Amino acid sequence: MSKQAVTFFWLRRDLRLEDNVGLFQALQSDFPVVPLFIFDDAILDSLPSDDARVGFIHDSLAKINTELQEIGSSLLIKKGKTAAVWQEIINEYDVKEVFYNKDYEPYAIARDTAIRELLETKNTIVNSCKDQVIFEALEITKADGLPYTVYTPYKNKWLEKYNSNAPVTEFDCAAHFSSFYKSSFEFLSLTQIGFVESTIKVKPHNLTKIANYHETRDFPAIDSTSYLSPHLRFGTVSVRKLVNWAAKKNAVFLSELIWREFFMQILYNFPKVMTHNFKPAYDGIEWRNNEEEFKRWCTGTTGYPMVDAGMRQLNETGYMHNRVRMVVASFLCKHLLIQWQWGEAYFAEKLLDYELSANVGNWQWAAGTGCDAAPYFRVFNPEIQLKKFDEKGIYIRQWIPEFDLGYGQPMVEHAMARDRAIATYKAGILK
Repeated sequence: MSKQAVTFFWLRRDLRLEDNVGLFQALQSDFPVVPLFIFDDAILDSLPSDDARVGFIHDSLAKINTELQEIGSSLLIKKGKTAAVWQEIINEYDVKEVFYNKDYEPYAIARDTAIRELLETKNTIVNSCKDQVIFEALEITKADGLPYTVYTPYKNKWLEKYNSNAPVTEFDCAAHFSSFYKSSFEFLSLTQIGFVESTIKVKPHNLTKIANYHETRDFPAIDSTSYLSPHLRFGTVSVRKLVNWAAKKNAVFLSELIWREFFMQILYNFPKVMTHNFKPAYDGIEWRNNEEEFKRWCTGTTGYPMVDAGMRQLNETGYMHNRVRMVVASFLCKHLLIQWQWGEAYFAEKLLDYELSANVGNWQWAAGTGCDAAPYFRVFNPEIQLKKFDEKGIYIRQWIPEFDLGYGQPMVEHAMARDRAIATYKAGILK
C-alpha cells in the first residue's frame, strides 16, 4: 500500500497559526500539510514534572489544535528523541517537503542540522525560514561585515534597515488553510507527556499597557508591563506584528525588542558566551562562590528588600520585573562575588520567559564580563534603587509580608561589598 504524499510543518518556537512564515510557505506546497510538534526528550528530561513552561506549551498547542479541528484538520503531537520521531514519520508517510522556522540556539542548530541530513537521505526537500526575528545572524553588520558587539551602533543600523522597508510584511496564513491535511490525530494529554499542571501560569499579554512604557517601566509596583516575554519566547505572538506596532507607539519598547535580536545574534556569532565570558580578560577574577550565600540569594533572604522581593516574585510566579532583575543580578555578582553562571542557571530554571541569548547576555552585562557590559566598577546600591523605584515600599510589601514586622539585617554591608568587588575585579582582570 502506497504512503500518503505530504508536506510537514514542524512547529517549535512559533506556536501560532497566524503570521507564521514557515507555515505560510508550507501551505504553498503541492501536498497536504501535516502540522507537527515534538516534545523533545532531550529537553524534557531535565525539567521537573510540573514545569510551568511545558504546561504553557501544551495549552498553546491545544488552542492550535482547536483551530485546526474547525477546518477538518488536527495537530500531530509526538514525544521522544527528535531523530527517532522523524524516522518514525518517514517510515509512515511519503514526506515530500518539510518546513520549519529557524532557531538560533546552539542545541537547536545541531538538532536541525541532524534532522536535515536525515530527511535529505530520503530525498525530502527541507526548508528553513526566518520567523522569530526581523533581522537574523549577519543581516545587521558593521561596514567590514563583522557582527556588532556593542548595542547602540547595532540598534542604529537595525532601525535604519527597518525604516527603509517599514512596516515589515505580515503573512496571511488563514487564506491557505484549505491546504492542511485532513486528519483527527489524538491530542496527547499533559499526563501522557509525563507532566502535571503547575500552579504557576503564564499571564495573557496586554499591549494596551505599553503606551506609557517609557514612563513606567522602571517602577515594579506599577503593573505596567505587557507580559509579552513568554509569548515571544514560545512564539504565540508574531514579532513582526509587535515591531510594526511598537514602531508607531513607543520607541523605548521597540528598543527592548531590538535588544532581544542583538543578544540573539551575539549568541549565534559567539556561541562561547553560553558558558564563558565574552571578554577573556575577566577569566582571572577569583569568585567567592559561597554556597550558603547563594542559597540566601535564591530564597530571597539577603536582608536587602528589593533583592529579596525580586527573588520571591521569581520563585512564586516565574516572573521578575526588569529593573529588579538588574538589581538582583548585580547583587549576586558584585556584592557576593558569585559568578554569573550560577545566577544564569537559576534564572533558566525559574523564568517563564527564559531565553538563552537574553539570559546570558543580561547576566554578563550585570557581571561586567559581556560584550556590551556595565563597567566592573558600577555596583548597584540596592537601598538607593529601592528609594528611587519603590519609594513607598508597595512592591516589596507585596512579596515580603513580614517587612513591617522587623525585617532582617543585610547579609553584607554595601560599602564593604562594593570595595571588595572593585578590588577583586581590578586584581583579576588579565592585562
